[in-house]
Amino acid sequence: MKKPNLLFVFADQWRRDAMGFMEKDEVITPNIDNFSKEALSFDNAMSACPLCSPNRATMFTGTYPVTNGVWTNCKTGLKDVELKETDITLMDVLKEDGYKIGYIGKWHLDSPEVNFSEEPISGARNWDAYTAPGKRRHGVDFWYSYGAYDHHLKPHYWHNDEKMINIDQWSVEHETDKAIEFINENKNEPFSLIISWNPPHTPLDLVPQKYVDMYAGKKFKVNPNVLLTEVTDHTLSVNPRLNFTDEEYQEVMRKYFAAVTGVDENFGRLLQNLKDNGIYDDTIIVLTADHGEMLCAHRLWSKHVWFEESTGIPFLIKYGDRFIKGRTDNVLNGVDIMPTILSLMNLPIPETVEGIDLKEVILNGDQIENYAIMSGYPGQMRAIEEFERNGKENVAYGWRAIRTKQYTYVVNKGYTMDHGTERLLYDNLKDPYQMNPLKVEDYRENEVTELLEGKLREWGQKYKDKFEF
Repeated sequence: MKKPNLLFVFADQWRRDAMGFMEKDEVITPNIDNFSKEALSFDNAMSACPLCSPNRATMFTGTYPVTNGVWTNCKTGLKDVELKETDITLMDVLKEDGYKIGYIGKWHLDSPEVNFSEEPISGARNWDAYTAPGKRRHGVDFWYSYGAYDHHLKPHYWHNDEKMINIDQWSVEHETDKAIEFINENKNEPFSLIISWNPPHTPLDLVPQKYVDMYAGKKFKVNPNVLLTEVTDHTLSVNPRLNFTDEEYQEVMRKYFAAVTGVDENFGRLLQNLKDNGIYDDTIIVLTADHGEMLCAHRLWSKHVWFEESTGIPFLIKYGDRFIKGRTDNVLNGVDIMPTILSLMNLPIPETVEGIDLKEVILNGDQIENYAIMSGYPGQMRAIEEFERNGKENVAYGWRAIRTKQYTYVVNKGYTMDHGTERLLYDNLKDPYQMNPLKVEDYRENEVTELLEGKLREWGQKYKDKFEF
């Protein structure tokens, strides 16, 4: 029996509600909507750590940030926050089984080159990095990637040497062109292709006008938890704080949704190419994201917080007619993605993996008791330095949360020394916009909070988390 191909596509900062078939955000996604009729959508798919580098490391290794060490973005000033050569990734296992592997787009799992050289030969600056051939590529044969660079209309890449490849084309479109080339060249042998699109990640202005024009004259509904004044990151990193008029916020949504529509169009191109090559039904197709986007919900911009807009991600999967179709409310966490895909491909799951295999949900529609453990860590240098001055470790702070089908329970110690500890329980079925949490003084107040904190504590003990509940 022919081994299945794998097409694993994920976008950056794309929230679960921003798909038309979800009937929440008013976004135009005809290709994804049609795909959803043939695929299985996990409507409770979650980001284990809603920040770029951490959840990427989690998806590819099946391990939590406390284990893989990527607890914040790979950034300047932190030399040791990166995916390790010794980590066993999805790509490593596929390579061992003989797959031809491609990786196209944003990587953001290597420490920036400027941490080691003031002017790297590659031209990488700020958080960016060229990943040289070898163990750091984890078995990838065709590498067309970059570290972190948000100039979507004029992206750059590196291939097999340090010469920067500058492109004058929207990154999503260009990366799709390269992906189609890869598929055409490898269609006669088992391949695995991972595509990492940066949009709809900010800046929102950097999106082709044709997609913005598709929303011309549209008046979007505004969710009840959206607040437009004194908007900041959860980490308080936005300075000065943002303020939007009603019309300015309409433009924010228009451009964010326009980027998603561009993602949809190019996803459609990939599907059509598989069909044209006669391998559509021979390919496991996954569409997901690393984390979501707040867009002013709860007066917050961006991500890195436990609210659904930040942690809720798309996750759709299809393999011909072999998988269940429709939607499931089973919880899927970022840490579960690697073991589930490997199991579906009849490949061994490494002993290092900390997530669970949800294959039976996808094959048979089983209900599996699962919950998502999620975390956030103080990662800004000023916060790290504050903890160090006080003899504390920053990774012992931040927040930890558990998400079930119904509840989100949070223990938040904040990103500063003087924050204190707060406990919050959200009933996501009765309060879908999470506007009325139960503020818990003692987690033993009721059966739900006692059960959920118990699971959080068990997780922390098992994985040697330094967070003190």
